[in-house]
Amino acid sequence: MASVSASIDRLAAETGFSGVVRVDRGAGVELTAAYGTAHRGYGIPNTIDTRFGIASGTKGLTALTVVSLVVEGRLDLATTARSVLGDDLPLIDDDVTVEHLLAHRSGIGDYVDEDVGYDGAAYLMPVPVHLLADADDYLRVLDGHPAKFRPGERFCYCNSGYVILALIAERVTQRAFAELVVERVCEPAGMLDTAFLRSDEPSGRVATGYLEATGNRLLIGSAAHRLSGSPAQRRLVGSAAQRRSVAEAPRRWQRGLAGSCRDSATALTGAFTAGAVVLMGRRPGWRD
Repeated sequence: MASVSASIDRLAAETGFSGVVRVDRGAGVELTAAYGTAHRGYGIPNTIDTRFGIASGTKGLTALTVVSLVVEGRLDLATTARSVLGDDLPLIDDDVTVEHLLAHRSGIGDYVDEDVGYDGAAYLMPVPVHLLADADDYLRVLDGHPAKFRPGERFCYCNSGYVILALIAERVTQRAFAELVVERVCEPAGMLDTAFLRSDEPSGRVATGYLEATGNRLLIGSAAHRLSGSPAQRRLVGSAAQRRSVAEAPRRWQRGLAGSCRDSATALTGAFTAGAVVLMGRRPGWRD
């Protein structure tokens, strides 16, 4: 493990990596190390307890939250988005279902369309981000994007679909989506250091997000920054959990899928004969 540690140290130095690395073997922790700074201006270093925004890693938590409502009978995979959205977002096809949205097969237009040369460094929103505090505030962002294809026709990674799933969950439960994720996924899985935090009200140990180190080095996330899959002005931070460190995220996440969240995870992964389901990270494989 000493050679692995030395290799990671070397790669971190060569690439300017900023974050936390953890290596588990079986039930034990072989290596945990932190690199870079949580805040460049103040020179605050990252530690193994630093909490980070996880961007589209939130989609897996969104999927489990929604499917937990399916398991309870409060939603169905065949529930149409239209039956919950009413007259909102009229460009969404009336046949789009919860299953289509989960599987990235809805065909809806995407407000962050990564298939048409989207520049993540630009990250331009059509409305001021400080006005995007809750899922319903995203209606003005989600509206106006024509459908790309008929529901169920094919796979196409879609950020808008997961914000719409958050809207559906909120309207069905009459609860804030950020609270639903914590109650239905994070707390049962022991992910006690994971939450949707307002980026204009940062808590301790939360790293500030930055663009690439080259160029203007613009700060993102200072006033109100949304990361894909989470309601605006709230970043999902943490790892998928930890009382001890952010680096515990993958382990607690996996334990949650096999334990307290197993019913939802089983329903989620077993529900699809085609399509893709995001349980962690971005652009998953899919089966046809």
